[in-house]
Order: sequence, then structure tokens, then C-alpha cells
Amino acid sequence: MAKITYIEHDGTEHVVDVANGLTVMEGARDNGVPGIEADCGGACACSTCHVYVDEAWVAKLPEKDPMEEDMLEFAFEPDETRSRLTCQLKVSDALDGLVVKMPERQI
Repeated sequence: MAKITYIEHDGTEHVVDVANGLTVMEGARDNGVPGIEADCGGACACSTCHVYVDEAWVAKLPEKDPMEEDMLEFAFEPDETRSRLTCQLKVSDALDGLVVKMPERQI
């Protein structure tokens, strides 16, 4: 289980426990965190679960695969370094303390 902090664009924080094996997107969805729409349900076929990863976490996450890179091109104001799709981030104990910030809007 990992404690993940989701920060809305207006600064509202949601700190939730997410079970290992789920994705960061599923953690937001299952806990009613607004700002992550996840229209494709986690298939990496859209960019509506886009977030900005806190700078302290960027190097701790697995690298983006080519499909995620392609989908991020459609995200609202993507950041080359910090933007990630939460459907591609699998939760494990190693993500305990992860902080992600939602963009102003999804596409």
C-alpha cells in the first residue's frame, strides 16, 4: 500500500492509500479524486489522466514507454520532464509518498 497525494489545480490536496497493484489513476478514481478523468479506462489510449509528478519523484519512476510519450502529446500543457499518465504508473511500496499535481484541465 502506498500513500499518494493528489493535488488539484486549485491546491486542494487529497491524500489516499492506494493498494499495490493498482495504478495511480485507479487510486484517484476509486477514491473520488477530481481532475483525473481517465476516459479510456487505463488503456493508454487518451491523455485524460495526465498529471505533473513532483520534481522529487521524477527520477524514481520508471521511464515512459513510447505509447505514453505519444499520448502525452495530446495532454493539456505537457511538461517534458514532469508529465505522466497515471494509468501507466503501477502502485507499489516504492511509490509511498508520491505527489502528483493535476493540470488546469484535461485536454
